[in-house]
Amino acid sequence: IHTASEVTGRMKFLLLQQKYLEYLEDGKVLEALQVLRAELTPLKFNTERIHILSGYLMCSHAEDLRVKAEWEGKGTASRTKLLDKLQTYLPPSVMLPPRRLQTLLKQAVELQRERCLYHNTKLDSGLDSVSLLLDHTCSRKQFPCYTQQILTEHCNEVWFCKFSHNGTKLATGSKDTTVIVWHVDMETQQLKLMRTLEGHAYGVSYLAWSPDDAYLIACGPDDCSELWLWNIQTGELRTKMSQSHEDSLTSVAWNPDGKRFVTGGQRGQFYQCDLDGNLLDSWEGVRVQCLWCLSDGRNVLASDTHQRIRGYSFEDLTDRNIVQEDHPIMSFTVSKNGRLALLNVATQGVHLWDLQDRVLVRKYQGVTQGFYTIHSCLGGHNEDFIASGSEDHKVYIWHRRSELPIAELTGHTRTVNCVSWNPVLPGLLASASDDGTVRIWGPAPFLDVQNAEGLNGMNMSTDVNDFLKSCGPHL
Repeated sequence: IHTASEVTGRMKFLLLQQKYLEYLEDGKVLEALQVLRAELTPLKFNTERIHILSGYLMCSHAEDLRVKAEWEGKGTASRTKLLDKLQTYLPPSVMLPPRRLQTLLKQAVELQRERCLYHNTKLDSGLDSVSLLLDHTCSRKQFPCYTQQILTEHCNEVWFCKFSHNGTKLATGSKDTTVIVWHVDMETQQLKLMRTLEGHAYGVSYLAWSPDDAYLIACGPDDCSELWLWNIQTGELRTKMSQSHEDSLTSVAWNPDGKRFVTGGQRGQFYQCDLDGNLLDSWEGVRVQCLWCLSDGRNVLASDTHQRIRGYSFEDLTDRNIVQEDHPIMSFTVSKNGRLALLNVATQGVHLWDLQDRVLVRKYQGVTQGFYTIHSCLGGHNEDFIASGSEDHKVYIWHRRSELPIAELTGHTRTVNCVSWNPVLPGLLASASDDGTVRIWGPAPFLDVQNAEGLNGMNMSTDVNDFLKSCGPHL
């Protein structure tokens, strides 16, 4: 902590140094010498620096001085820098911090964005992209609340749907014993049938894309002891795995390395396998409902029949409790950063847990959930949203921070079993239902160009930015 006189001395020194350098640049050597002898030296502050400054008297021209002193030269740049340095010695009550108004406006815009329930775009945080004349709001019309397409190629209940990691494909699994892979046109956001994978005698109730989207694993319902691993590029079956007819392989999760996966079921199977279905490890007696591999590649989360999610390490064979619910966990998924788990809980609905702090963060209202397995998802820009199917035939969407739904999507005529949000196109959502259809949801089909006020606001906000710049850095 510096005393007041020390602070004053430092500030004087910085100001006089600027004065000295400006005289030198103008070629006023005698005046510069006078500053050095009569003003800087008597401060008795930083003698070493005074020796360096006196050396600059030997500079032959202004450019030489700027290079040796590492100085921007006379003008706004060096004086702004000086102001910023002086600022660090002064409390805000004496002198406004640099660009204070701009900082406040940015904070206001960020707060408005945070409060905007439908904000689902990667707008930059620069002030150029918003109007300062109107509060920021996103229209519900820009949100995936509208049916873009109804996919009717399945001929029985559709139990599962999942977009690939790169967003270019959607896989759907049905009771009709097929998996359909759809191609997503990233420009028009329209889907068309790419490939049908057949032969799953029990139907397909769970699907998992490999990390590189080259492979797709399909699992069946409770009485299915088989797991199918498809090569999506060629449409060939790479592996059909069945350890025992007693097994029930209903869930699967890929290791981030893409070379292994874990699978399990409610009859007490829990295996780690390679791509050829060879058993690498097995965990005895764990009745697995749903699985997830964490990004560290070592830990696996599994929900079991004891209404909990436990963490398992296949490396050192340790396990630990992470989540405990009071009702059966029908399914769960984990956020990209591995911090949050989204659960569908029998008779309760959708719950969000913090895996690090092991606390229940939020219970989302509205959805009808009995003992059907419904798969919800996180999605949208920054995974700010949560979507879930429901037994009342609707799709519910919530903002992650708000317990009440911001949208209820109608159109399906039976239970909605699964929803998937496109990880690359934040305005695209898919839902699979017992009514035999998959619905693709997107923004309103005919979005009016942002109304005139919005456009005017943008132009005027640029004027505001020009105004801010003209005010100088300390506004």
